[in-house]
Amino acid sequence: MAHAAPASGVRTRSAPTRTPDVFSERTHRAAKWTTAVGLGLVYGYWVAANNRAGGPITGWNLLLGFVSAFVFAVLWLGGHAVAPRLRRELHSVLWAVFAGCAFGFLYSETGASVLRSTGWALAVAASTFAALFFRFYTREDADGHRIR
Repeated sequence: MAHAAPASGVRTRSAPTRTPDVFSERTHRAAKWTTAVGLGLVYGYWVAANNRAGGPITGWNLLLGFVSAFVFAVLWLGGHAVAPRLRRELHSVLWAVFAGCAFGFLYSETGASVLRSTGWALAVAASTFAALFFRFYTREDADGHRIR
């Protein structure tokens, strides 16, 4: 018996709606924590290196690096926990503020003035907002659901 083929662009019930997930939930959870800790350690090392400016490594310098790494990782995980529940505008603002603050603090540790650090942080935040808003605007509907 012959059946009519679906029209172009029409999905059938048997068509998958997303790519298959080949990793277990445990693997995703481990990757989430590993990413946060790894990026936090890189950020903390960078902050400590900027702070010491080529001088000797001190205990206070190590403490600054580890505290910066911890705060970065906690804020990264917090952002990933909250962001999916936000609309695309606030989702973009959240990551723009995170990127701007992270860069501003990192840049301020080089000894630059507060005004210069703030200006560069605002520039990074604005460019991050523009890029992420474009990304979310083209891939989500107004309610924040992915367009399939």
